[in-house]
Amino acid sequence: MGLGGCIILIAVGAILTFATDWHMQGVNLTVVGLILMAVGLIGVATFSGIARRRRVVVPPTTPVVEEEPRHHRVNGYSDGYGV
Repeated sequence: MGLGGCIILIAVGAILTFATDWHMQGVNLTVVGLILMAVGLIGVATFSGIARRRRVVVPPTTPVVEEEPRHHRVNGYSDGYGV
């Protein structure tokens, strides 16, 4: 679940807890809203902890420049190995 999903859980939980006056038999919407807000807050904390660990600064490395192989010719042969 991403950061957006966590924020949506918090918002839905707050709406159920503070902005509704529905009464459902067998379900306490205030408790459901509090649970959703708690899960959303735990998700935000977890997501921010993971995102902080991912942002590791790696020092730039020097570019590797590959040189073309140099063929040394000795007496008409390329490198002395019969090639």
